[in-house]
Amino acid sequence: MTKEEIQDKLYSIVKIYLPQDVDASAIQPDSHLMNDLNINSAHLVDVALDVEDAFDITLDEKDMEEMQTVNDAVRIVQKKTA
Repeated sequence: MTKEEIQDKLYSIVKIYLPQDVDASAIQPDSHLMNDLNINSAHLVDVALDVEDAFDITLDEKDMEEMQTVNDAVRIVQKKTA
């Protein structure tokens, strides 16, 4: 799976959890999930669970701590699916 395919899939997942005041166009590779996109911590867990399901991977606590931006998530998925 290419980086672009992973990124597109991640955008689709993240978009579901955006608050009403954040438009999907705000999702950028360097967007911080909590600070820039205003995703709350409960929804961050949902994002992680959806990422696990979508890519058939398991995220450990270290992965969860490192997944701050969309690019971080792409990197983690690439590492786990390699």
